[in-house]
Amino acid sequence: MHLKWFLLSALKSATSGGRRYHLWMGSLTLVMLFGAYGYSVQLRDGLVVTGMNDFSSWGLYISNFTFLVGMAAAAVMLVLPAYVLEDVDFQKAVLIAEGVAVSALCMCLAFVTVDLGNPFAAWHLMPVIGLLNWPRSMLAWDVIVLNGYLALNLFIPFYILYTHYIGKHPDKSRYVPWVYLSVFWAVSIHLVTAFLMAGLPARPFWNHGLLGPRFLASAFTAGPAFMILLLWFVDSQTEYDIDLGAFRKLAMVTTVAAQINLIMLGSEIFTEFYFPTHHAQSAHYLFFGLEGHDALVPWIRTAIVLNIGATSVLTIHRLRESRYWLLGSCSVLFVAVWIEKGMGLIVPGFIPSPLGEIVEYSPTWVEIVVTVGIWAMGLFILTVLVKVALPIEMGDLRSPLIDRRRSPRSR
Repeated sequence: MHLKWFLLSALKSATSGGRRYHLWMGSLTLVMLFGAYGYSVQLRDGLVVTGMNDFSSWGLYISNFTFLVGMAAAAVMLVLPAYVLEDVDFQKAVLIAEGVAVSALCMCLAFVTVDLGNPFAAWHLMPVIGLLNWPRSMLAWDVIVLNGYLALNLFIPFYILYTHYIGKHPDKSRYVPWVYLSVFWAVSIHLVTAFLMAGLPARPFWNHGLLGPRFLASAFTAGPAFMILLLWFVDSQTEYDIDLGAFRKLAMVTTVAAQINLIMLGSEIFTEFYFPTHHAQSAHYLFFGLEGHDALVPWIRTAIVLNIGATSVLTIHRLRESRYWLLGSCSVLFVAVWIEKGMGLIVPGFIPSPLGEIVEYSPTWVEIVVTVGIWAMGLFILTVLVKVALPIEMGDLRSPLIDRRRSPRSR
């Protein structure tokens, strides 16, 4: 009976709110409908309506997938200190971080599905029932770790919220072992995605040992930056108070990760251009253009300038302590990493081709509309998860089957 009331209460909480809430959810729904229309065009005509071709078989979809895998993995920066180290500053923020991980993983799976062209081919990617070439295929490993991490990030918050809803304290022996597993799993989802590309010898732009560590550095830059923005919004717009210590520690994590990311970027640039070889042509195309083709040069240079500027601001302690400088720098870093790790990583890996052909990629309106629609879906899921979790965590939402006088208000 408690479960029934929990689901009904969650539904009521997700569908009730003020005018701004309904306007926000209605706007996201409208954008999702536009995305669905774009996807219907792709289903009708095939992938020919996208900018992808025989030379560039990955584009905007996989670029966003790669970026969002890092967003999902970055939740570990709150899960580890909150559950394992019992850091009180992160206690109120960790469930929101896990909501970010769930929404990011849902978007990842959506981007993989639309990139397949035929959605019915997705059953081949499903563990157990699919025809996965496991353990030889890195793609099979990627599918397994993504689905496993999604299951962990659904189970742990559900158990904690449900026990709070029925007026009990969560039993650590029931969820902490899974937390330890999720910490290692979070790192694995991003490393496996990096290995999926680094293991392709015909793509020298990806075929290097620094790709995996740099994936983690960029993930721990953009992920905490987004969480700072989200937690600030929750703290300022709701009665759910986030400890100031959580912002300070996340800001420090973001700063250090951004510095490491820039160091790794500099190392890659040195390796590619100090003694350039034929294998450096993809990097040359990305940073300087190649044989008159330079579509990505403005994008990557903009990303580097934004990265350096935002990291420099965060490195100065006095500026990092300022809310406005912190929020502005986190916004800039999020965009910069999205450019650098998305279009700046995936597309140049295909240019030039192994035979030397240079065919540039540019996303079509279908890809852009579908991509924006999937992002709207992710924000919709995140909003629902946060809207359900906050009243339970504040003690305002409890099962009607318990004595409310005995129910705990918080952990």
